[in-house]
Amino acid sequence: MTRMTTINGGWIAVLLLAACSSPRSPDVRGGTAGVDVADAALSGGMPDTALNITRSMLQSNPRDVAALERQGTALEQLNQPDAAMEAWRRALAVDPAAAVALLGLGRLELSRGSAVDAEHSFTKLLAGEPNDATALNDLGVALDLQGRHDAAQAIYGKLLGLDPNDRAASVNLALSLSLSGQAGRSVEILRGPGSQPGAAPRLRQDLAMALALSGNPREAEKLLLTDLSPGDAAAALAGYQALDATHK
Repeated sequence: MTRMTTINGGWIAVLLLAACSSPRSPDVRGGTAGVDVADAALSGGMPDTALNITRSMLQSNPRDVAALERQGTALEQLNQPDAAMEAWRRALAVDPAAAVALLGLGRLELSRGSAVDAEHSFTKLLAGEPNDATALNDLGVALDLQGRHDAAQAIYGKLLGLDPNDRAASVNLALSLSLSGQAGRSVEILRGPGSQPGAAPRLRQDLAMALALSGNPREAEKLLLTDLSPGDAAAALAGYQALDATHK
């Protein structure tokens, strides 16, 4: 589902954080047994177990970047964002280029409306890994949230040049076009996948947003009611209208 966050009094769609790109998995080659077990616990939906493992690892080595990165991921999954940020910042104090920490920190900064700080985090990550698709998509979102739509669209275009089937980049491009007053083009991109009977609810809601911004609130509401209650659908439409007013 599209997730909304209030920034400067306006409704901004933070779609990448919701599902437009997959979270990056920690990647530490030659990791210790503890790292491997923590990774397995995180992949298996057991953040409590991963957290206990990383705490044990950090008792013997408080500067273990791999353990700190995984601890941050576990804490985020446990809905403890402040503690997750602290773990990732500790990792970055040891290794300023720690990619998982930079990505996690940037995403939490985005969720809190700190798009400029998020941009800095993603830019640091991309300095070492310039074609990282997840970080590029997230950077595009950070730029969109700052109203820098041309720059964001250039990033999505780069991603689609690298992989024409990059669904995250395609959806983000469509929504960026909506935010920059080109909702008609956005509808063209989203209508096919978003109107299919088996489409994911989030895709339908992305299309509903584009429809609302292109002047078709009735069609947008009909689409929203496929997945939402009347009250939630009305709230979503109100958010889209506020978003439209913010960007005019």
